[in-house]
Amino acid sequence: MPGFEELTSTSSLNESDLKRLQSLIAEWQLLADLSFADLLLWVPIRETESSWPEGHVVVAQMRPTTAATVHPRDLISNKVQWGQRARVDSALSQGEIFLDGEPELLGEILVKEESIPVVNDDRVIAVITRHRNAELSRSTGRLEGVYRETANDLARMIKEGSFPIETLTSEVTPRVGDGLIRLDVNGMVTFASPNAISAFRRLGLQGDLELKNLGLIAEELLSESSARLPRDESWQIILSGKNAREAELENRQGTVDFYVLPLVAGTDRIGSLVLVHNVTEIRRREKELISKDATIREIHHRVKNNLQTVSALLRLQARRSDNAQAEAAIEEAVRRIASIALVHETLSTSAQEVVLFDDVLDRLISGLKDVGTRREGVEISRIGKFGNLRPEVATPLALILTELIQNALEHGLVNSGKELIVSVRRADNELLIEVIDDGSGLPENFSIDSSTTLGLQIVQTLTTNELAGELNISQNLPTGTKAEIRLTIF
Repeated sequence: MPGFEELTSTSSLNESDLKRLQSLIAEWQLLADLSFADLLLWVPIRETESSWPEGHVVVAQMRPTTAATVHPRDLISNKVQWGQRARVDSALSQGEIFLDGEPELLGEILVKEESIPVVNDDRVIAVITRHRNAELSRSTGRLEGVYRETANDLARMIKEGSFPIETLTSEVTPRVGDGLIRLDVNGMVTFASPNAISAFRRLGLQGDLELKNLGLIAEELLSESSARLPRDESWQIILSGKNAREAELENRQGTVDFYVLPLVAGTDRIGSLVLVHNVTEIRRREKELISKDATIREIHHRVKNNLQTVSALLRLQARRSDNAQAEAAIEEAVRRIASIALVHETLSTSAQEVVLFDDVLDRLISGLKDVGTRREGVEISRIGKFGNLRPEVATPLALILTELIQNALEHGLVNSGKELIVSVRRADNELLIEVIDDGSGLPENFSIDSSTTLGLQIVQTLTTNELAGELNISQNLPTGTKAEIRLTIF
């Protein structure tokens, strides 16, 4: 949390106090929006809990989404001495809320400041100041009035230590502007904002919300199929406002999120606040994405199966051939198809549209160990990690490495050499790949451009054309061959 780093050296707050402030800041956007005000969190500067504060320091700041900010500058880490901010001093020392202070001119804006003590274990550990444009509060409608009344209820709960409620663990608290409903102690709607009404209209509500039981309305809006689904609690209990809750109501017409916050005064419950968020389109898009991902994985699975079928047909054709050269050519084609199928198989089981290429390469190497022309005793190893690659990079790269490894096994290592290394270095979007053997090396006057070997032609075409990379094949010292590929990936 911004500004908290210096608290251990400037304040007497303990671990419980810090946890309390962190919980408060996670939820205080709600207070800022209902108050139409900027919020500052002041912590006293003192050596021990019993010593008199030297002053205060701002450790957190929040701006409202329902009104223009009156503090465009960041005020975190601002310090004042004791006596410079009378309302902060009074709230800290007396443990009381100070509202309706005299407006002060801040630039060209008259700003009204109010202070709220933050309590933990019956001790005042910090002060929240609310800063709002005094001009905007002179004439208010019913919505603004309900917002400010609710804000004052929350301020009292902060002073009493009952807000925020720890049982609510939402990652993102719904915004006031999405929809707000006030309930009385019986779960009856006393106020519903226009956006809250619109959210219920999306679920199929025809009549009004006010003066009706919110839980009963939710039960009536459920479709017959949804109503038959087992639930631990009825919607009348969930939306009664007696307990802090998060819930989602879905029927055939839409989906709405609820954030239920009981409002208390001391030990008495005075009603509850329900934030409403129409998430129909969000859930629809989520379902589309899930369906799309499942469809894409199914396509990759079917492509893999079709490639395996092609491989099986080619093997069948090879067994019927009397021409050794044709049979060898078919086997090479089967091997290339298998490397492509391996990429699609990986994609068919992945939750993301990327390929963990290290797994693909390890499986390729394992498959190539069965090559009949491979000399006994040769060890194949991988150094470095490729990480995740996009399919349009992974597929041609799998073919490239298949050809280079196969070429080394069939030619470079057939009469000599015992080691084949696939090395990769990845730095951000740059890949440097090396396939190195300690075999007999390259023939005299070798040139990749003039090579008539189909495998090397495939490697060069895929590297330069498909991947826009660089390929270099050279003599490895003291013996063997080194194929080097440089790629830029995005």
